[in-house]
Amino acid sequence: MKKLHLFNGLLIAALTLAACAPAVTTTEAPQPTAAPTTAPQATEGPKLTAAGLPDLGGREIRIAVENAYNPFNFIDESGNAVGYDYDLFNDACQRLNCKPVFVQTAWDAIVAVMGGQGTPEFDVAADGITITEERAQNVDFSTPYIKLAQQLLVRADEDRFEDADGLKAIPGFKVGAQPGTTNYDLAVELFGEENIVTFDQYGIIVQALLNGDIDATLMDNVAGQGYIGANPDKLKLTGPELTAEELGFVFPKGSELKDPVNAALAQMKADGTLDALFAKWFLSTTTPVEITLPDLGGREIRIAVENAYNPFNFIDESGNAVGYDYDVFNEACKRLNCKPVFVQTAWDAIVAVMGGQGTPEFDIAADGITITEERAQNVDFSTPYIKLQQKLLVRADEDRFTDAESLKSVSGFKVGAQPGTTNYDVAAELFGEENVVTFDQYGLIVQALINGDIDATVMDDVAGQGYIGANPDKLKIVGEALTNEELGFVFPKGSELRSAIDAVLAQMKADGTLDEIYAKWFPLPQ
Repeated sequence: MKKLHLFNGLLIAALTLAACAPAVTTTEAPQPTAAPTTAPQATEGPKLTAAGLPDLGGREIRIAVENAYNPFNFIDESGNAVGYDYDLFNDACQRLNCKPVFVQTAWDAIVAVMGGQGTPEFDVAADGITITEERAQNVDFSTPYIKLAQQLLVRADEDRFEDADGLKAIPGFKVGAQPGTTNYDLAVELFGEENIVTFDQYGIIVQALLNGDIDATLMDNVAGQGYIGANPDKLKLTGPELTAEELGFVFPKGSELKDPVNAALAQMKADGTLDALFAKWFLSTTTPVEITLPDLGGREIRIAVENAYNPFNFIDESGNAVGYDYDVFNEACKRLNCKPVFVQTAWDAIVAVMGGQGTPEFDIAADGITITEERAQNVDFSTPYIKLQQKLLVRADEDRFTDAESLKSVSGFKVGAQPGTTNYDVAAELFGEENVVTFDQYGLIVQALINGDIDATVMDDVAGQGYIGANPDKLKIVGEALTNEELGFVFPKGSELRSAIDAVLAQMKADGTLDEIYAKWFPLPQ
């Protein structure tokens, strides 16, 4: 894992009890000859603590932690920084006479030091870090303190594959991984970089797996069991162990702290402390999906909305701008410490940016936008937040046809669509451009349908239910699904906001907030 998530709860039995530092020795005075001489002063050995370990003299030890890697280090529900690493170094410093100062540090910064770049701003890095020969060229590692193995973590109802080879046979499969980790390296080696979806935090990967956005992730079996316990009947480990690895604490090259920490680890192993800490943090079934959010410092986020796509964003009868997108970003900015500024933007302007033309005048575009490979060449997308299907929306009293095929048999039929949308692409492909009538806004299409100016429109089922709810007894959805698609928020290419939004979406999904907002704006049909 980084990291590599922990496996097999076997703590390394090979930690050597190097704790036995040399005892203090003295030299006896020589016998007098002609005249008495003064005995030489006793030679003192290294100063030891009451625990018999090197005495660090009360010095502060700066320990880098990510605070986003449960159960090693994370922020609990009460806002406290806790975890295996905290308990271990608090105990070790009691034995070594030092003061642990935990410094929240981005994983990328730790990776940079292990890669020989940048100057370490820590004395020790503790973040479930796998010992590798490549990393050991630039940093020193402690003796191993946990052994682990990697396996595939999948949804509990997964029946398409049982191991890595079976997964590779699935068309379009996707595996989640965190860059800079050995999980990522193994995933690329096994599955190819083109099949990897990257995430900044492991909690977001697990949530993406639960949401169905990815098919699997690589995780150590111990941490995997923790996530399984926190999500009963939703997750499982599958297939054989893929690697056997060891975790160690990281020190700047040549650090004088490595030997004292190794001595403390050996003593804690010998007296059972490491086993007790392992049992506390890795053998319980209460490991939640922990997602740490960045603080955006109160900055304004310009969010492009069309205000014409009910129920995503629209103007209600009282003249207020409302909808799903407003509720999602108002809540997201509360959690991220940002100020949402909603900017009414024509759909054509958003389409132009997604087509690689023009300069985006927004930080994020939120308008029920389908994720496509073509668009992703010019913009970045958030993780999907809604899955949908395209269907036919028709008048409630329509009895001339019941699906796309029978619609095509209606003489002179017309289908409404908005250019630049995937709805338009599907309509043109199914019915021919000559039978498609274009409109600038979706609200105009729906009104034309109600008025009888067109016979149908292609619309995602989610928005369709919104329009049906706003026009009782006037509209209905007919036929089978025409496509299966996912919606994502749009960012200018390379935006630093994407990871923050992905994190908050995962947190809002995990705690049920996204489901509540969905239920509010997309009620199920009666």
